Amino acid sequence: MTRHRHTLPELPFPAGSSENGERPLVAIVGRPNVGKSTLFNRLVGRRLAIVHDEAGVTRDRHYAEAWFAGRSYTLVDTGGFDPESDDPMQQGIARQVELAVGEADVIVCVLDAAQGVTEADRLAVNLLRRTSKPVLYVANKADSPRQDAESAELYRLGLPQLFGISSLHGRGMGEFEAALVQAFPPMQSSETPTESEETRPVRIALVGRPNAGKSSLVNRLAGEERVLVDARPGTTRDAIDTLIEFGGKRYVLVDTAGIRRKAKVTKENSMVEAVSVLHAIRAIERADIVVLVCDAAEGVSEQDAKVLGLAVERGRGVIIGLNKADLIDDKKAADAAESKARDKLTFVSYASVQRFSAKTGRGVRSLMECVDTVYASFCKRVETSKVNQFFERVLATHPPPTMGGKAPRLYYITQAAIKPPLFVIMTNEPEAVHFSYQRYVANQIRDEFGFVGVPIKVKYKPRRKHRWGESP
Repeated sequence: MTRHRHTLPELPFPAGSSENGERPLVAIVGRPNVGKSTLFNRLVGRRLAIVHDEAGVTRDRHYAEAWFAGRSYTLVDTGGFDPESDDPMQQGIARQVELAVGEADVIVCVLDAAQGVTEADRLAVNLLRRTSKPVLYVANKADSPRQDAESAELYRLGLPQLFGISSLHGRGMGEFEAALVQAFPPMQSSETPTESEETRPVRIALVGRPNAGKSSLVNRLAGEERVLVDARPGTTRDAIDTLIEFGGKRYVLVDTAGIRRKAKVTKENSMVEAVSVLHAIRAIERADIVVLVCDAAEGVSEQDAKVLGLAVERGRGVIIGLNKADLIDDKKAADAAESKARDKLTFVSYASVQRFSAKTGRGVRSLMECVDTVYASFCKRVETSKVNQFFERVLATHPPPTMGGKAPRLYYITQAAIKPPLFVIMTNEPEAVHFSYQRYVANQIRDEFGFVGVPIKVKYKPRRKHRWGESP
């Protein structure tokens, strides 16, 4: 059978990043040892998933961000799918795969080009035929044209199209990745919002460990019991959106499931836990402001720092919330709790720490006032003339150091975007600007223009040299 190849049409969406929207989710599925983790690493661009010839090395789902042709997306590596196995671990992996398929926007089914059709392949394809979601079938390990031709046997599974690739060597990846991007849901344009920026409610994602009081805070702000509150951790399993009005303003609160350390996750609840992590990640991506809710008495954990790091990476406004402040009557102890939180979260030294009690309501109004302040910074735009006047003063008092014999010259600065604030500096040598100086400039921008609780992104771009005869 002749392999079906066709020319891909132009992308049906504008080129550019989808940073401000929810990333598509792509799940990689297939039977054990067909190279799913190798494909995962190839798409991500670095070695994250463990690759081993032994079947079943990947047991839990592994998440990472990937990018191609102007689109960023979330990639999920799943364990080997073998539903006929009597091994309880393999049965658990099969359920994990089914959950990943249910969550995904696009599914990539990996087959082995060298081994041909197996019964496990038939079962996987039959499962995927029941979904209405886009499915891309790839014949991995097609390391040569001969192996690519031999993989045509996989068409016996009734596949509409098959991409012959070698995830180990990169062969055939360009065509496959282009088709993958074509299968994504249309990117929501920020130019045509359904609501104006003046009327759109602020989206707040509440994240943190289980039993920190996220659901109690939602109920306190809503004035009624909107979500289930229980002293047992893990009550909230999904990301729940709640529209509220507080102080005459509208907000959407997203109560996410508590994200626990992997050591705390048992085999019995690992499936639900994995989905909870995904929902929390998506809630962060859809949010304007992320509030890390911690138990003031227990303090901030390493897991809290990782969750907040996800929010910073995605450019969201952040607030550190110390809940259950009513249980700490001593001011000295409360100050110590805040100091410890700041010590744990030094990478967000610009974030405000708010003490409150969702149970009694103390400090909740102050927390929401802080949300308004951070959101105003999230949307703030500085005039080009003002930011350049400031930049001239920065260069006069603290010019960039010479690195490696190269003396970077910084010409001018402009704000290119909001949500989060993005500034672009034109220079003759972007690589020669030391990271410490980049951090210094970002901090100066924050202090000068009052950006509170939001990451400042500064990009250094080379100034285009005009050729002879071109107009400047």
